[in-house]
Amino acid sequence: MSTITAPGSAPGGEPVREVRTVYAPRDPVHLGQTVRSLSRGAGDPTFRVVDGSVWRGVRTPLGAATLRLTARSSSVEAVAWGAGADWVIGAVPDLLGHGDDWSSLDVAANSFLADAWRRNPGLRLTRTNQVLQMLVPAILEQKVTSREAWGAWRYLVRRFGEAAPGPVATVPGLSELMVPPDASTFKSIPSWEWHRAGVGPQRSATIMRVCAVAPGLERTLALGRGGDEVQQRLRSVVGVGIWTAAETSQRAHGDPDSPSVGDYHLPALVGWALIGKPVDDDGMLELLEPWRGNRERVMRLIGVSGFRKPRFGPRMTIQDHRGH
Repeated sequence: MSTITAPGSAPGGEPVREVRTVYAPRDPVHLGQTVRSLSRGAGDPTFRVVDGSVWRGVRTPLGAATLRLTARSSSVEAVAWGAGADWVIGAVPDLLGHGDDWSSLDVAANSFLADAWRRNPGLRLTRTNQVLQMLVPAILEQKVTSREAWGAWRYLVRRFGEAAPGPVATVPGLSELMVPPDASTFKSIPSWEWHRAGVGPQRSATIMRVCAVAPGLERTLALGRGGDEVQQRLRSVVGVGIWTAAETSQRAHGDPDSPSVGDYHLPALVGWALIGKPVDDDGMLELLEPWRGNRERVMRLIGVSGFRKPRFGPRMTIQDHRGH
């Protein structure tokens, strides 16, 4: 790891720290497949892909940071800027799947999954080590369409976040890269701004509650890569249910066994992929049971396989009450 000072990269032309490293794992890692779950839609202000490099605006315990990841032939080059640069560089191995051990997964008896794994050997489960930054957008996605949730996330980050540090203003397509708000800023957002974002009082109240206990939730990272205790602690906050906790632990903790029960689309996708017909949540769990301990890995294999379920039936209606 190397550290330099880059002049004129901070607001007002002040120098900003730049930290670099190269992550060269023993096993292959596919950058895009591994981190794509961190993007909240094509317009996510905290996540951009420019010329093959992944850029993230990150809120760290040490402050704001910008992270750029670029895949090389057998490694990933990481560069970070800002007060949180050291922290975010130190988290790169976890972010790119270090410690994500697939050796216990046996899909030999299922030709579909075996083929998906064979064709995608670089797939890894990410671990961001950031609970709040993963939990807030998951709450925004509760019981609404992705379009609504991602629009709310864009509005809140652009309105209450901060510009990502480093040279992003000089890179085409990165001028709006942002770092999301911290817990105290989320707690200070007035009710009318939640309304403008299209976030109802139930979801905004849940975000306020998780922000009030954010340090305790971050401490769940010390419990490892998910598991029952992590789920219980996340769900101890009123408004955080089984789906939200799973969506959070998948990304924050790198949980390999947290299928998103309660998802609008996933049970049907799993059913069509594995047995050629749709199933409900109970049916999805039954199908995944042979791979208990690796159920999220199986979900990710289905996701990267290229399989798409048949599209028919009504779509979820978007409700917009901001004009009322």
